[in-house]
Amino acid sequence: MYASYQQTRCWSSTATLTGRLLHNDTVNLALNNSTNTMDPALLFVILTVFCSTLFLTAIKRWNSHRLPLPPGPKGLPLLGYLTQLGPLPHQTFHRLSEKYGPLLHVRLGVVPVVVPCTATVAEKLLRNDIKFVNRPKNSSAEHVAYNYQDIGFLPYGPKWRMQRRLCSLHLFSSKALDDFQHSRQSELARLVYSMAEQSGKGSKATVDVGKELAECVGNALSLLLVGRRVFEEGPEVEEFRNMVMELMTLAGSFCIADFLPGIGWLDPQGLISRMKKLNQKFDKFLGMFIAEHRAELTSERPKGAVEDGKPCNRDLLSVMLELQENADGEGDKLTDIDIKALLLSMFSAGSDSNSILAEWALAELIRVPDVLSRAQAELDSVVGRDRLVSESDLPNLPLLQAIIKETLRLHPPAPISIPRMAVEDCEVDGYLIPKGATLLLNIWAIGRDPVAWPDTPLAFRPDRFLPGGRHEGVDLKGSHFGLLPFGTGRRMCVGMNLGLRLLGMLTATLVHSFDWYLPEGERIEDLDMEEKANGLSVIRATPSWLARCQGLRLKLISKHKRVIMLNPYFLHSLIATIHYKIKKKKKKISSQWRFNPRLCTL
Repeated sequence: MYASYQQTRCWSSTATLTGRLLHNDTVNLALNNSTNTMDPALLFVILTVFCSTLFLTAIKRWNSHRLPLPPGPKGLPLLGYLTQLGPLPHQTFHRLSEKYGPLLHVRLGVVPVVVPCTATVAEKLLRNDIKFVNRPKNSSAEHVAYNYQDIGFLPYGPKWRMQRRLCSLHLFSSKALDDFQHSRQSELARLVYSMAEQSGKGSKATVDVGKELAECVGNALSLLLVGRRVFEEGPEVEEFRNMVMELMTLAGSFCIADFLPGIGWLDPQGLISRMKKLNQKFDKFLGMFIAEHRAELTSERPKGAVEDGKPCNRDLLSVMLELQENADGEGDKLTDIDIKALLLSMFSAGSDSNSILAEWALAELIRVPDVLSRAQAELDSVVGRDRLVSESDLPNLPLLQAIIKETLRLHPPAPISIPRMAVEDCEVDGYLIPKGATLLLNIWAIGRDPVAWPDTPLAFRPDRFLPGGRHEGVDLKGSHFGLLPFGTGRRMCVGMNLGLRLLGMLTATLVHSFDWYLPEGERIEDLDMEEKANGLSVIRATPSWLARCQGLRLKLISKHKRVIMLNPYFLHSLIATIHYKIKKKKKKISSQWRFNPRLCTL
């Protein structure tokens, strides 16, 4: 009432002053018109301005009693900072943090986003992460992962806890990973064989490291999950491999509908349509895998079956089907949709990240030959030269473990964390993080934080993690906020143990088995270490790089220069392969997908 009264007085005074200045005829015309109906368009403009002024004033007064948002760039109307992120958002956020401070507020479309870029701020936000335990809406999780049913985007609650418990106790526990190490060991034997064969073609022979590692990790992971090798001959296998590659591409794609929800139905990039088609393809294949495994569990491999006096080694899909049958978990048992979503999540999280990390590690080691030589000496001392590295050797290799940590510090699997969402208002350093805001942890920038890493933060120095080093006690379990390659808290990566084993074995096998050099004519200082986006990860900007592996360092070569893997896992696989082929011929099994995960042929 008071505001309306003041506004009326203002208009009255203005009319009086105007009347004194104008001629009498003009004044009379204005007065006569004032008694008639006002122009609707003019009335609409006046009311709009008046209401907008009242609304903005009310918002300003309400916000004056609240904490300010973290500083950050303004961005464009409606789009915010979307068009200025560039192809490597983690580097863009890092540059912005140097200008605005370690805690950024950036509006992407209509979504408020908060980005911590230092270890100190990350710890303040996530030491008690219950306020950021949920995920925001995401097109890939909705249209590919069965409407948010994968463990990465599943809403926090009983079902999420049940799946988390299943992964911790049955799928990725130390015992479970030990049971499935045969498939990883067999694929590493294949890797050494392939690279040794290529390196034996002459002194100038080079190896496409990225391609070899991608095939090794892809096959090891698919054998672990569903008992199939994705890098194999045959049309069905080729289709499934292409689906996995498409999954990685879409999982890391920037979908504008996530930030401008109103245009989702238009699908301007065509991504949502691709996601739906990919989901249909995966649903078909995963349904086939489930049906085959379910039939095998009920007929060929009854519960408690043994083979050669030992329990049968199965893949993770078999384990999940048994848990489904036994209704394991806290509440509802696993459905087929849950199993499919879990498999998709594991494929998307691990298909290329480990091979990319191993390539980064090798590139860094080639740049520091002294560290590479020391790592080879450590491996020769612990493992010797008459066999391949095994997973039981890893705890006895402190320098190798330090190399892994340093690689993860400089080149995390995902430079920006999977988004989290604030479930309530919270305060950090005097700034407001409003409810519903998206939290993006800049893991890449945190690993280069000069406060957390004061000794040459941009240099590759594994010694910092060795006994006597400044960061001797730092681990990868999410408690040290300067090193968060797998996240922290309740939403930490459930496959961390598997990832560390794969990365450790890949790096150890490459370093132990071969001497590494750059192609002839190239210098160490010219090695390209620039980044390029690749789905959820970043790869080296050079499309693929070649290195010379100077023959096999191990005593595993016959007189015909053929690699003979004197490794128990390889020999077991070779014997099992012959047995399987005989059995297959007798039973006339036609499906090329009925492949025992323990088998390996060369």
